[in-house]
Amino acid sequence: MAEAIEKSEVLIEEDIDLSSKEAGSKPTTSLKSRRLPLASTRKQIETLELLDLSKTQHVGNFAASLSACGWEKLMPAKIEIFQINVGKLCNMTCRHCHVDSGPDRVEENMDLETIDACLRALDKTEAHTVDITGGAPELIPHFRYLIDQCISRGKQVIDRCNLTVLLLPRFRDLPEWLAERSVEIVCSLPHYRKRNTDAQRGEGTYEKSMQALRRLNDVGYGKGDPDLRLTLVSNSAGAYLPGNQTAMEREWKAALEKNYGITFDRLITINNMPISRFLEWLEESGNLRSYMEILVNSFNPATVSGLMCRNTISVSWDGRIFDCDFNQMLDLESKQPDASRPHIRDFNVEMLAQRQIVTGRHCFGCTAGAGSSCGGAINT
Repeated sequence: MAEAIEKSEVLIEEDIDLSSKEAGSKPTTSLKSRRLPLASTRKQIETLELLDLSKTQHVGNFAASLSACGWEKLMPAKIEIFQINVGKLCNMTCRHCHVDSGPDRVEENMDLETIDACLRALDKTEAHTVDITGGAPELIPHFRYLIDQCISRGKQVIDRCNLTVLLLPRFRDLPEWLAERSVEIVCSLPHYRKRNTDAQRGEGTYEKSMQALRRLNDVGYGKGDPDLRLTLVSNSAGAYLPGNQTAMEREWKAALEKNYGITFDRLITINNMPISRFLEWLEESGNLRSYMEILVNSFNPATVSGLMCRNTISVSWDGRIFDCDFNQMLDLESKQPDASRPHIRDFNVEMLAQRQIVTGRHCFGCTAGAGSSCGGAINT
């Protein structure tokens, strides 16, 4: 308990309590804090596996769907993206969060030793991009150190930002600081309309997001400069797939510039994954089976070669290695050919290249429709 309190004191924003509404909207609380069965990743997997999908193609068997389109084994390609999920601490608690992050998650955050192990592992790869995510990754004490170390290695860095964190007093200088280092900012914004965004992320989120986007525009982000790329991420508010990414981008750009004078460079769409708090919402709303049927029946073979698990590795806050961020949230660790579960301190790029990617029913979320990855739609 003393260690947890110490971590909390280090990570809590100095000028405002992260658990307060002022720090960020909280329309719900974490599964962990409520001690719900779905807080267990094993329970989440079991919920999906026991679901009757007998009326879908291949009865909801992802491996069978892969096999039918010529992929007997899902194997990795060369590592291009080194993704680091630095923790679960966040100033917000959104309804659809697949990480189950929030202000109460003070224990699951990456320490300096693990960050340095990530950097040593990064040096062994040919990855061109480091994708830093969370939680709100900005909240960990060594966030700026990690970025500077990656920049010094010549890597493109992505900061996956919830926008509202930029309004906290400690981060007033962060837009300028990130701009000086040409860090791409990938921002969560469910919709360009207030109602849709606040419904998913809590009252007041939309207006705070607009404030943060203006700050980013003010320092040069979202103006077409390839070194200051501002990307918005949209995920559907309900149990359905997003619309066409290209058409949506045009619509969003026109609406945000007209109504707020805000510009951005690109929009990416992501399918909601049936895990964690979105899985909770699907169950409570009675949409779980119908949504899974949509995902399974929308399986698109053309998305498989571009799945993020093939060119990305995902490292958790405690240094475990996963094939993707979604597997990470389900504790489905990567498995090397000798059946060992790799850790970042023992990083072996040759062994990882020989692994078979771990899959499950949740993977239909990435192969449905135009597909979905951390970089947006796969087959546009």
